[in-house]
Amino acid sequence: MKLPEIYYRNPDILFLAKDLLGKILYTCTEGNMSAGMIVETEAYGGIADKASHAYGGRRTGRTETMYQNGGVAYVYLCYGIHYLFNVVTSWEDDPQAVLIRAVEPLSGQELMQLRRNMQASKPAISSGPGSAAKALGIDRSLNGKDLTGDEIWIEDHGISYAAELIVSGPRIGVAYAGEDALLAWRFYVRGNRYVSKPRS
Repeated sequence: MKLPEIYYRNPDILFLAKDLLGKILYTCTEGNMSAGMIVETEAYGGIADKASHAYGGRRTGRTETMYQNGGVAYVYLCYGIHYLFNVVTSWEDDPQAVLIRAVEPLSGQELMQLRRNMQASKPAISSGPGSAAKALGIDRSLNGKDLTGDEIWIEDHGISYAAELIVSGPRIGVAYAGEDALLAWRFYVRGNRYVSKPRS
């Protein structure tokens, strides 16, 4: 079952970042479907979060998507190389988002192999946010798309994890955020081989 709009409009970003673990992310581009189970996320708390693109209420052409009602895709180019996929959450003008850092391939593995030029058996195929997005065919064309639509969406298949199976730690690559870089807002499934490094 697709997650409904109301699911995403929860202002508790940490709850959502953990709850999305085990959910299934689908893409359908040019008639090609692929899917992976979300196994690693990072929470970004919006205006008050120094690691967020929207810190201090910053609004640019790139970040405007974050200010929409929760339930849309925020896709941006990182370092001019990798597209990263974020789930926009909360309500309009409260620009929170969850970065999807890794997925475990579930379907469309042949497509993923072509997109990533590697065997689907290798964890690196969808480990890390750039790899996960590329494996699923996510690029800037999906920015702003409704997550209840037919191009990119998330389903609940009844997979959930007990608290002791969810590891939390500091987010990766946000050293510029000062004390906010120390927040334990990265979450991943303990022992899952598709989780990106570092795992400690």
